[in-house]
Amino acid sequence: MDTQTLIYIFVGLSFALYIGIAIWSRAASTSDFYVAGGGVNPVVNGMATAADWMSAASFISMAGIIAFSGYDGSVYLMGWTGGYVMLALLLAPYLRKFGEFTVPDFIGARYYSRAARVVAVICLIFISFTYIAGQMRGVGIVFSRFLDVDVTLGVIIGMGIVFVYAVMGGMKGITYTQVAQYCVLIFAYLVPAFFISFMITGNPVPALGLGSEVNDGSGMYVLQKLDLVLQDMGFGAYTDGSKSTIDVFCITAALMIGTAGLPHVIVRFFTVPKASDARRSAGWALIFIALLYSTAPAVGAFARLNFIDTVNETPYAEAPEWFTNWEDNDLIAFRDRNGDGVMQYRSGDAIVGAPVYLEERGPSGERLTKNATPPGENEVYVDRDIMVLANPEIAQLPGWVIALVAAGGLAAALSTAAGLLLVISAGVSHDLLKRTFRPDISEKGELLAARIAASVAILVAGYLGIYPPGWVAEVVAFAFGLAAASLFPAIFLGIFTKWMNREGAIAGMVSGLGFTFLYIAIFKLWAPESNVAANWLFGISPEGIGVIGMVINFAVAITVAKLTAPTPPDVRRLVASIRVPKGAETPHMH
Repeated sequence: MDTQTLIYIFVGLSFALYIGIAIWSRAASTSDFYVAGGGVNPVVNGMATAADWMSAASFISMAGIIAFSGYDGSVYLMGWTGGYVMLALLLAPYLRKFGEFTVPDFIGARYYSRAARVVAVICLIFISFTYIAGQMRGVGIVFSRFLDVDVTLGVIIGMGIVFVYAVMGGMKGITYTQVAQYCVLIFAYLVPAFFISFMITGNPVPALGLGSEVNDGSGMYVLQKLDLVLQDMGFGAYTDGSKSTIDVFCITAALMIGTAGLPHVIVRFFTVPKASDARRSAGWALIFIALLYSTAPAVGAFARLNFIDTVNETPYAEAPEWFTNWEDNDLIAFRDRNGDGVMQYRSGDAIVGAPVYLEERGPSGERLTKNATPPGENEVYVDRDIMVLANPEIAQLPGWVIALVAAGGLAAALSTAAGLLLVISAGVSHDLLKRTFRPDISEKGELLAARIAASVAILVAGYLGIYPPGWVAEVVAFAFGLAAASLFPAIFLGIFTKWMNREGAIAGMVSGLGFTFLYIAIFKLWAPESNVAANWLFGISPEGIGVIGMVINFAVAITVAKLTAPTPPDVRRLVASIRVPKGAETPHMH
């Protein structure tokens, strides 16, 4: 059976499984739709959280960024995993004990204000749509290559699949679908990693293979060889970083703190029966997440080695099949600068921007691009987001492994997209309609509004997937920065202080979100040509600026709170009750 047929079978069966689960677990009430009825087992919830958490950025893009950035790419590993531990220990149990459906629910009640709830919903929508843009781009990339369709059509197909199980099943359907998606994505990530690690080092465990000798007789370790090969081609050493210390610190901190403010991850802790289950499910999720995150650095290093071995100094006429496959999907390109027909992979850009192809072919049969060629020696353009997906093809693994990776990439992107869409729909139907503008709405009407909001959100998400503002992991990093600058301070101060009032919380969220969004928009949307370290505030890139936004949020919130009316006594009692362990409550707290 050929590889393409296997891909159709694997992807088709996985889609049938997801839709079947959604139909089987269809939400019948708002409690089912928002928090799966609040009765999910901690181990099941841990697996669903891991799938929700490990998006296309983790599965598709993170190892690609590590492959091409080396040491600098470690900020994503440190920030995301560290942030999850912080969320699990610092916020999740308290939010679960509070016992509402959504993050804006907590903020609205804690800050005794409709305005605070509305501001929280606006922050949530900004964060979620920025995040979902990365997921839909991941869906488009997988579809375009493996199902031989246009990226735009791929995104539309993905929208249709998410529509069925997110809009019908709600959180109940999404939870059990995400358990299946976790199993698919982790198996799809680890199987080729085991194969490739064994082929390169003789050690089948990727994390150990990364520290082993390359079995080519050179006696060099994997990272030693990578450093040597890359430096010979004009790149910096793989194990050296090019980012400034302050930028590395800020990106890591923004990813870490942003994790603790991500609404689609926080809402997962509302789906378990009690606060102790929230801690247990967080622990299980960390184990499930660690399986992928401990493997990603090895996947990135092996991918870069294999890429160099199969592309550099290879005549285009003899280019491997995987190269021309991805070239047909506009995600890789060869620009023959010197006319010798041989692909020279060097430091620098081969073309300006992503490839825009012409109809005619070059003398060696290569697809010609009309993009300008900047000064330099590099003749090969490669989109970083393809490396994990292309890895099995580059290593010439069996067709069923390639098909498995296609299904895994889609599972990673769709699982997170569904969680984000649910958060957006709950923000609109529950927080804006039910709790703010239409408190008399029936449960049936609220459920209908939630499904309509999810449907509209899918359309917006699809548009962002077709016209994304950057690489998957890069776009997702912006969402974390926005979360760090807006929701995290309000949640943190809401749990751990009794004196933070509504005026302070609202002023902090607006100022933090506004500053961070404007900074990212200036350097990524309005004037991308100025996005260089010399123009950044304190040398901090747009990916790390959420830390400054967070500091602004805290400073504004605390200042305004000190200058305005104190928190009401009943709210102070609420905060005290959230923080007291079960069994230790005293009568005056009720």
